[in-house]
Amino acid sequence: MGSEFLAYLRLGVAHIADLAGYDHLLFVAALTGAYPARAWRRLVVLVTAFTVGHSVTLALATLRLVVADARVVEALIPATILVTALVSIALARRVDDSRGWRRGGDRGGDAEGPRGGPLLYALALGFGLVHGLGFSSYLRALLGAEASIALPLLAFNLGLEAGQLLIVAATLLAGAVVTRVMGARRDWVLLLGGATAGLSLLLLLQRLPALRGGAGVP
Repeated sequence: MGSEFLAYLRLGVAHIADLAGYDHLLFVAALTGAYPARAWRRLVVLVTAFTVGHSVTLALATLRLVVADARVVEALIPATILVTALVSIALARRVDDSRGWRRGGDRGGDAEGPRGGPLLYALALGFGLVHGLGFSSYLRALLGAEASIALPLLAFNLGLEAGQLLIVAATLLAGAVVTRVMGARRDWVLLLGGATAGLSLLLLLQRLPALRGGAGVP
C-alpha cells in the first residue's frame, strides 16, 4: 500500500509540473503571478479555491459520477488560462507603479498586488472544476481496470497539490527576480500575462480541430 501511495503521489506531482504538458502549469502561473510572497493571504485563498474546484471534479469524474467529453475539456483548459491571463493583465493596467502599485485603492491594487475581489476567486474555483476533469482523464488512464481507486485518487490529488505549490513558489521567485531587474511589478505582471495568454491561445487553436473528431470520454 505504501509503495502504491507513493507511486501515485509522484505521478500527481509529475503531471501538474510536466513541462511537456504545460497547460495546468500555465494556469497556476497566470492565476498567482501578480502577487508577491507578502500577499500570502490572497495566494492562499486563490490556491485553495482552485484546489477545491479541481478536487471535486477529479473525484467525481474518476469515480464515473460525472462524465465529460475529453475533447471539450482539453479545449476548455487553455480557454481558462487565456481568460485568467487577460483578467490579470486588465488588473495590472489599472495600477500606477510610480505610486507603489496603488491607484484608486481597492479598484486597482496595492503593495500586495492587484485586488480582483470575488472575481479572481470565482475564476479559480470555476476553472478548477474544468482542470479537475482534465486531471481525471489522466488518472483514469493510469488506473485502467484497477479495482480499488480510493487510495490512488487520494495520493494523486495530494501529488497535484504538492506540484501546485512548487509552481507557485517558482512563480513567486521568478516574479521577485524579474521585478528587481525591471523595477516595476506591473511590468512583470504584464509580461507574464502576455506570455501565458499567447501560449494558451496557441494551445486552444491546436485543440479546437479535435472537436470535429469522434467522441472522447475521460
